[in-house]
Amino acid sequence: MSEQIQSISVIGLGYIGLPTAAMFASRKVNVIGVDTNQHAVDTINAGKIHIVEPELDMLVQASVTQGYLRATTKPEPADAFLIAVPTPFKNNYEPDLAFVEAAATSIAPVLKKGNIVILESTSPVGTTEKMMNWLAEARPDLQFPVEGQTGSDIHVAYCPERVLPGRVVHELVDNDRIIGGITPECSKKAAQVYEIFCTGATALHQCTYR
Repeated sequence: MSEQIQSISVIGLGYIGLPTAAMFASRKVNVIGVDTNQHAVDTINAGKIHIVEPELDMLVQASVTQGYLRATTKPEPADAFLIAVPTPFKNNYEPDLAFVEAAATSIAPVLKKGNIVILESTSPVGTTEKMMNWLAEARPDLQFPVEGQTGSDIHVAYCPERVLPGRVVHELVDNDRIIGGITPECSKKAAQVYEIFCTGATALHQCTYR
């Protein structure tokens, strides 16, 4: 594990966010799960789960009991932020990015130099850039990455999750990942995050950057 990644915040504790948070916590990384649903937050902090997924209950219970996972309704400072909120369709089948925008706006005040922000929500091309622009508007004091240039205060990337219900716990670890960073440096930083629990074909040297 990279020495710089001591804490991870997962925004959205649903079918992707909670298992992902639990996987990081199972590797003894301090994980702060964030969700607007108070019932979900209370359930997780009690060591239980509010969704149905094999083996997840044991992971969450162990992580909470050992102190590596806790949930809250408000974002807190962390080294890396993973946004895993819903992106539903509107009536005309246009993707609704309101949850992504809300998540970006919520974490902006706690961002600090060196942070990594990764969008995991299934979303159309260009959403990562939109997310970064929302962050930049909220934090003009920080330098965000620019394609073709090196160096930035915040690293931004996209890593869409593809897992099958009922096998999420295993596929999070075993599946290959495609990581698209705003810059190559962003891609590498994001890959270091997933290297914490990815094994085999999902290890850092086999991640695909774009």
